[in-house]
Amino acid sequence: MSSRALRRLKGKQRGQEALDLGDLGEELGQAKKNKTQKNLSNIYELVRFIFVKIRGRFARHVNLSAKQYAEVLYLMATVSSKQWWSLLCLKEDVADDDIDALLKTIEDTNGQTLQSEHSGGSDGRSPIYVEHRNLNPETELKRYFGARAVLGDQRPRQRQRQYHRTTWMTVPKEPWPRFSRPGISMSLVQSKEGLHYFTFEHSRDYQQVQFKFMDAVDSMNNNNILTLLLTNPYHIDSLLQLSDVCRIHEDPEMARELIERALYSFECSFHPLFSLTSGTCRLDFLRPENRAFYLALYKHMMFLENRGCPRTALEYCKLILSLDPESDPFCMLLLIDFLALRSREYHSIIRLYQDWEEHRNLSQLPNFAFSAALCHFHLSQEDETKQEEREKHRQSADRLLQHALIMFPGLLTPLLDLCTVQPDAAVAAHAFFGPKSQIGQSPALAELTSLYVGRTHLLWREGGVLLWLEECVKEVLLRVDAKDPLVEDGLNKRKQRYQSAPRAIHRHVLLSEIKEATSFLPLDVTTQPGMGFDPLPPLDSVTSYTRPERPQVGATDTSTLSLFFRSLLPSFNLQGGPRPEEEQEVAQAGRELYPEVNRLMVAMRDVLANIQFQEPPRDDHPDRDEEEWN
Repeated sequence: MSSRALRRLKGKQRGQEALDLGDLGEELGQAKKNKTQKNLSNIYELVRFIFVKIRGRFARHVNLSAKQYAEVLYLMATVSSKQWWSLLCLKEDVADDDIDALLKTIEDTNGQTLQSEHSGGSDGRSPIYVEHRNLNPETELKRYFGARAVLGDQRPRQRQRQYHRTTWMTVPKEPWPRFSRPGISMSLVQSKEGLHYFTFEHSRDYQQVQFKFMDAVDSMNNNNILTLLLTNPYHIDSLLQLSDVCRIHEDPEMARELIERALYSFECSFHPLFSLTSGTCRLDFLRPENRAFYLALYKHMMFLENRGCPRTALEYCKLILSLDPESDPFCMLLLIDFLALRSREYHSIIRLYQDWEEHRNLSQLPNFAFSAALCHFHLSQEDETKQEEREKHRQSADRLLQHALIMFPGLLTPLLDLCTVQPDAAVAAHAFFGPKSQIGQSPALAELTSLYVGRTHLLWREGGVLLWLEECVKEVLLRVDAKDPLVEDGLNKRKQRYQSAPRAIHRHVLLSEIKEATSFLPLDVTTQPGMGFDPLPPLDSVTSYTRPERPQVGATDTSTLSLFFRSLLPSFNLQGGPRPEEEQEVAQAGRELYPEVNRLMVAMRDVLANIQFQEPPRDDHPDRDEEEWN
């Protein structure tokens, strides 16, 4: 009979029987009984005591009461990496008072981090706070359709993961290749001011695979990348590149699965101190190894949004923003409002707008200027809200939308066009919202406004929203005719700002693939070759290793142009150029050859201009018998 069956016969459930750990259990029991010892009712002190006693030893269980065990599990799930690191680094000979002071310092430090300029909020949590459970799309789908409809007759997860690690971002699938270390690791670069800076690193073997991948990209043959992926099933850039190929060929399921496999490979290489939810972990976007992780998260987020999981996509948007909130290399601030509106998380956008307006000037972004007003309007329409609160939200909505229309008048007409709404005669005839408002705005501002209109116009097509928009537009026209000082202030801001868009905005527009916005991209962005695995890399990129130069082949080009110039100049080499010792000879020959080539080209133009094609002789007797030709 199995041990589980024996436990059932004895009436005991798994994990409830008493466990004897020898000296450790006795010490913990004596400490709990002895009042002169440290007070173990403090959960931080209890965890510190446990770690001090089992550090350097092997132990699987601690004989705790059910309440204490539950508290320990809760602490393990909520405490940040920094606090765990501090607990593990405590010395055993620290006095009791010093331990309490240090634990209090750790707790205060964590609270200050959460209430920093990136983590302010009324409830002590960051407005871009990430929760593990919201990273799983099944959580959102269960809320929509119920657990039975989502899971169906699936077996428990632990039985499906015989050969895969448990991860937060993805659920490994059975057909996936068995995971082996692909050569990616994460290291801690530095820790300062409560923030931890990490970076991904490639081993030497992985670097060789990366060089082969670059050769496959240069060949412009997707089959070469597929062949490389068959031997290296968790190579990140190959997965990203082939995901784009599958998406272009209308195979979204395979494209999404390849991105999930890339995220699984990344998560298996996380540093022990790296946390997705602490908000204190940073990744330098200037390093190519880190940029692949950003791109995989972004593509996974977009697949979730297209799949109908905007709440989960919002969580990934906040995760990407939390990795580098200062630089925001993918401009998640241009997208987070749209995902929050789709998932009906109105309070989160209002809170982010209020907390970050002082140091990020979110009101100067067209998407936040209009979306914040739209959030207040939706809250004013909720029946569950008190009447007084609804009136406050409506007043805030009117004020914010009027300010947004005054600041960005060129956004109204494109928005109404995509909503298939004919503007009022008074609005169409007024110069403030006329064609001049669109022609006068800079390309950078046109790029931002067209991006917002192309992305969120469906959210403005609701009947109640359009009526509210019409009321605010009429009120704005009255303020314009009354020469409101805010109108002149908005005009001056539009002239001084938005002169040129940062490279991060161009990168965001390229990834968004919104045709209304891509038409405003500058030529230096649209003309340069793009790579799907690293779109629009930063100009000051930091490379940890470089691709070796490919060996130059000798003069093997047999094209007509190459043979012509080689007949005139034997040392000519179209691929490698002349050798250093022949530079003077080549320069002299080139000076002598230049006028001769010019005269030859002039003669060829004259010949081509004077060419006359002689018409074939006409047959005056078409009915003549063919025997005459014999």
